[in-house]
Amino acid sequence: MPVNRLRFLLPLFAVLLLGACSETPEPASFVNRVWSVSESPTVSKGMLYVFLSDGTLVLASAGNKPAFGQWQQDGADLVMIEEGQRYKTEVLMATKDILQLRQHNPGEPVEMTLVPAN
Repeated sequence: MPVNRLRFLLPLFAVLLLGACSETPEPASFVNRVWSVSESPTVSKGMLYVFLSDGTLVLASAGNKPAFGQWQQDGADLVMIEEGQRYKTEVLMATKDILQLRQHNPGEPVEMTLVPAN
């Protein structure tokens, strides 16, 4: 793993470990895991998403500082809150190996497929 990517991933793993320390009900299969965008027509491949069990959303991409938001369960779907904006997000698939989302931003919905980060 290149040193730059490792330097970029270490803070995410620290946040993930700290978030996992609180006692909460059994989280969904995508919670407390680092996910990497593998396919999307609009989101950069390799962008990282972490949905922590305390509702914190961590977004990170190479060369940038991580951004923090929130997420909430909304029935079978999610609400992702980025920079104060709430986005209804459909969970199209959530397994241990694939997380497919459709985020309803202004304009066209944004679809992405995420896989566990290496």
